[in-house]
Amino acid sequence: MLKGKKIVLGVSGGIAVYKASALTSKLVQAGAEVKVIMTDSAQNFVTPLTFQALSRNPVYTDTFDEKDPRYIAHIDLADWADMFLIAPATANILGKMANGIADDMLSTTLLATEAPVYIAPAMNVHMYAHPAVKENMVTLEKWGYRFIEPGEGYLACGYVGKGRLEEPETIVHVLEEQYKNTGWLQGKKVLVTAGPTQEKIDPVRYFTNPSTGKMGFSLAAEAARLGAEVTLIAGPVQLDTPAGVHRVDVTTAEEMFGAVTTHFPTQDIVIKSAAVADYRPKVVHEEKMKKEPGDYAVEMERTKDILKYLGENKQHQFLLGFAAETTNPIAYAKQKLENKRLDAIVVNNIKQPGTGFAHDTNTVVYINRALEEISLPLMQKTEIAGHIFQQIKKDIEGE
Repeated sequence: MLKGKKIVLGVSGGIAVYKASALTSKLVQAGAEVKVIMTDSAQNFVTPLTFQALSRNPVYTDTFDEKDPRYIAHIDLADWADMFLIAPATANILGKMANGIADDMLSTTLLATEAPVYIAPAMNVHMYAHPAVKENMVTLEKWGYRFIEPGEGYLACGYVGKGRLEEPETIVHVLEEQYKNTGWLQGKKVLVTAGPTQEKIDPVRYFTNPSTGKMGFSLAAEAARLGAEVTLIAGPVQLDTPAGVHRVDVTTAEEMFGAVTTHFPTQDIVIKSAAVADYRPKVVHEEKMKKEPGDYAVEMERTKDILKYLGENKQHQFLLGFAAETTNPIAYAKQKLENKRLDAIVVNNIKQPGTGFAHDTNTVVYINRALEEISLPLMQKTEIAGHIFQQIKKDIEGE
């Protein structure tokens, strides 16, 4: 899948630079044309001559070293690339990228490119967990950069933990999978719901849930990256709209139902990841309720079951539901899959560490109509979105 692809490999300064030389060789063996940019720090570990020999191309190290006077090197390289890969990506280069700093050849070229950027971090386990580094990675994810998570193991600093650059073979496999699936949704329409709903009691109080919409927004961003025309129907969340996505904001379950059913007939794939309220107050007070002695009971009534309606009325659509559970998640998900006539369902146990609402990570199981269970370990929700669409593609194409 990488044959003929033009890849710029950005190498920043860490002990994992030695793996980047092996990665260069693997990419070339896979048929890619590779051009390498090295930071000053990276050159303290491995010389540019090594990468030149392995890539069979000149190595770029200096913004002002113009190898061809007809072109501005960092602009020409940025335009040339089909893909950018940063490996190893140190905490320093992540900080530069997240803050728009362009003070060397690598950071300057990164600002100028419109090619997709893949980042393979490598650093000390405590550096990787530092709030500044984590915030920079979240920022870059929001902008559409994709991460190849580091592995866990013995690090050069002597610690054992997460921060080791992923193996070159694995990185090449990830890139091949990305190219394999890129663009398969071209010409398709995808509808994603995300976030919570709010059901008012009075002007200052409402029932809701902790959903932040991160999973749904990640799915919408991934669908757009794969070429789809994406409609994102979002409850009240504090997230930026992904690039290339049409967003419709709603507040209540009734508004969510109206927006979804309006767009549903023209869609090819519908993913309902929103955490919609099952009940709402039967009476909504127009004035703020005053505190009174004793207890107070709120009578609730059922909201419309959006997913059930979609299952009963689908024609050509592929319908994917979500289930956040605490008890017997697989059994309940399979029951929901059948009862609501879904094509697939994604379920997770929100009691597991690092999963569920408000987290950037999740652990899920994808179950299709054949009751095949594809388990995804703890990973970033942006990564999960990519895996979910790979499974949808397999189900639609009958692989």
